[in-house]
Amino acid sequence: MRSIIIDDEISNQENLQQLLQTYAPDVQVCALADDVDSGLKAIRQHGPDLLFLDIQLHARSGFDLLKELADADMEVIFVTAYDQYGIQAVKFAALDYLLKPIDIDELKAAVAKAREAIQKKRKNDRLEYLLDYLRDDNKNQPRIALPLFGETRYVNIADIMRCEADNTYTRFVLQSGEQVIVSKTLKEYADMLGRHNFLRPHQSHLVNAAFIKSWLKEDGGSLLLTDGTKIPVSKLNRDKMREALAGVFKL
Repeated sequence: MRSIIIDDEISNQENLQQLLQTYAPDVQVCALADDVDSGLKAIRQHGPDLLFLDIQLHARSGFDLLKELADADMEVIFVTAYDQYGIQAVKFAALDYLLKPIDIDELKAAVAKAREAIQKKRKNDRLEYLLDYLRDDNKNQPRIALPLFGETRYVNIADIMRCEADNTYTRFVLQSGEQVIVSKTLKEYADMLGRHNFLRPHQSHLVNAAFIKSWLKEDGGSLLLTDGTKIPVSKLNRDKMREALAGVFKL
């Protein structure tokens, strides 16, 4: 789970980050922020699954931040030293509410609740992707729905050059050069895109065959794409890739 910690005290940021590394190692802290403006910038840049949000943020508050993120698709755990904010936090539909100093058992329970909510959301997303595809009447130029922070992007499959694994996320590289990170594993997209001539030469890479320029013999084998990118071919996949390329290009 990608997360962001927003707290106006560096010591609190570091303490929570250390607790997460120790007791919730699947929670990846991708950014730290100490006020509303830097928090908004970090959220829009990284599109986290989970936000650990202090309520007192210098002259403004965590509630002010959330008011500017009405369409944000993430879970929120408030972290504060002031118990009187509890009811207000509940009114903002926070997933959970932790008091400082943070109790380890309460932190574990809050993260478990976040994990369950995010997994449920992803299952619902998969159904929505299927429905989007079935609704698409233009099957000559099929598109795929990519869930991003605050939006769902519809991309022509023919415009996708390659996909790359990024932990539990997938990085899409488009023909235009734009890169899009989606919170789904590469395996799920390999299953989805396989029938559109996407090949998986390596555990971490998925390639649109239309953008393969040549097979390089260096380093045991790699693919050179039309934009100059070299994609490794794993030893286990070499024979399978040769067969797949022969089938795609009718060699």
